[in-house]
Amino acid sequence: MAPTASRLAWLDALRGPAALAVALHHSAWTFIPDVWAHVDRRIDVGTWGVFVFFLVSGYIIPASLERGRDVRAFWTGRAFRLLPLLAAALALALLLAAYGAFDPNPGLARRPPAVVAFGNLTMLQELLGVPAVIGVMWTLSYELAFYLMTAGLFAVGQERRSAGVAITLAVAAVPLGALLPRAVVNGDVLAVLLGVAVLAAIAGSALARGTAGRVAAVAGGLLGLALVVCGSRIGAWQGLTILAAMFAGTAVHRAEQGVIRWRTAVVAVLAVLVCGAPAKDDPGWAPALLLAAACFAGAFALRRRRFPRWLAHLGVISFSLYLLHPLLLRLAPGLPVFFAVLVPLAYLTHRLIEAPAQRLGRRLARAASGGQGRRPVASAASEVTGPPPPPGRGR
Repeated sequence: MAPTASRLAWLDALRGPAALAVALHHSAWTFIPDVWAHVDRRIDVGTWGVFVFFLVSGYIIPASLERGRDVRAFWTGRAFRLLPLLAAALALALLLAAYGAFDPNPGLARRPPAVVAFGNLTMLQELLGVPAVIGVMWTLSYELAFYLMTAGLFAVGQERRSAGVAITLAVAAVPLGALLPRAVVNGDVLAVLLGVAVLAAIAGSALARGTAGRVAAVAGGLLGLALVVCGSRIGAWQGLTILAAMFAGTAVHRAEQGVIRWRTAVVAVLAVLVCGAPAKDDPGWAPALLLAAACFAGAFALRRRRFPRWLAHLGVISFSLYLLHPLLLRLAPGLPVFFAVLVPLAYLTHRLIEAPAQRLGRRLARAASGGQGRRPVASAASEVTGPPPPPGRGR
């Protein structure tokens, strides 16, 4: 068992299996639905993978922002980490759909193409009521909301309050979920206006200095939270549970650094589990949440151990695994062939699209911070992507 080069290899070792778990969830419902129904009734494997990703993202993303101490560099890095592969996947999805090899969301035909393009390319579609071209993209909306809130807290020096934010969101999710069981953001005009407002907040926080930049960052954070509460297609309870899980991951990082007490971080995680377990009427949901937290805790406890290099490499290509696997469901003749094609394809797209874009993004981020940005941690975990999609039989 060869060691990886990074002290954060444990995060990569979590992300690879999590991405494969979500791919297995969707492909098994496609190829062996009768068998998978028995598994899904006991534990939702896709939800397990999703919440592992949320915890990992929460752990590392704020640390990445605070390490560079530059909001402009943070947003530059995020854009080049996510958008190039996303644009390529969207183009491939549309091409496959034109030849009948991919089933797009039927709702796409009922919305103006410009609105669909705007919602999907900004990664806000899930919170703006816009159908996703690739169904699994919708979790990127929650990642973006988390980025907005993280940048807002950082701008006003409140980033260390992640445990309190996690607990507040988890507890508030219960009554807000009862009041807002479904999204209330509807309509093309409102979707575009809200999307433009988010982009303006990001641009303002990245480009403006002093008070103006802080105001823009805070406005973006509040807007991100409001969109999750009012725009979550899965309802405010599940949407806020997602945000709370990510901030709970941040709390673990704070405790590890000695910024907060361990018991505070543990309370944050427990609040997410207790308040989030009843968020979905699905027998496999709560066990998946508990197992995700347990796996994250186990990997964290082993974080100073060596991990197999192949396992860490799966984490490196996890974004490609997650984003591209729905495009193969109509093309593969069965489950073994599906994975035999998916893994090499993900490696190829990472090598040709993701890695060059990440290198360019890092150069631009260093330039944006005046050349003072620190060298990034030598792990793909420092470039954590949006998690794979919360599962569902029809997704």
